[in-house]
Amino acid sequence: MIPLRDNIASRGVATLNYVIIIFNILIFLLEMSLGKELDDVIRVFGFVPRNFFLHLDRGNPAGAVIPIFSSLFLHGGWLHLIGNMWTLFIFGDNVEDTLGHGKYLLLYLACGAAACFAQLLANPTSNMPMVGASGAIAGVMGAYFALFPTARILTLIPVFFFVIIEVPAYVFLGIWFVLQFFFGTFSILGARAEVGVAFWAHVGGFLAGYLFLHILAPGRSRSPFQTRT
Repeated sequence: MIPLRDNIASRGVATLNYVIIIFNILIFLLEMSLGKELDDVIRVFGFVPRNFFLHLDRGNPAGAVIPIFSSLFLHGGWLHLIGNMWTLFIFGDNVEDTLGHGKYLLLYLACGAAACFAQLLANPTSNMPMVGASGAIAGVMGAYFALFPTARILTLIPVFFFVIIEVPAYVFLGIWFVLQFFFGTFSILGARAEVGVAFWAHVGGFLAGYLFLHILAPGRSRSPFQTRT
């Protein structure tokens, strides 16, 4: 399922959301300029669960912590980048509108960190670098789920042909979350430790976003909103 737009009109300009999107694009362009050195950069600044413990054992907490946040701004390809940034564009503006710039940034980074730790718990011996903003964006989606469960999401469903339907946010986000949980569970039970998608990071980020929203903005869940046509 691909979200095309929601029906919530923002009350202001989501400045920080745009800054995060632009920053991710600029970092990706820098990645593309590195050539053969890119693999080394991904290995150092991507989040590698096994390396997290190695750095701690060696008394290097910076080496353990920095990749948690630097990995949020690295991407593995154009489709990875575009998919993440489009999703953030759809859901992030209204969450920022509710929280304000500072709390939104805190939510974004905290959910990104929670996503890394969720993947760490699910597969602590993995030597595969985890990169991408999807864990943090999953947190934004979790916050959106708490704030606007009945908002309408225009959704593209690619099956044998393209179908465009409008569904409530709780349906779109609920199905998305269940799929992440299912595939994450399958990756463990199926003994496929090194899958290419960090499903548990998505699960952890989403749950963190739902929780942190209630901490950062108590009483603001299920906010009233203006719809747009």
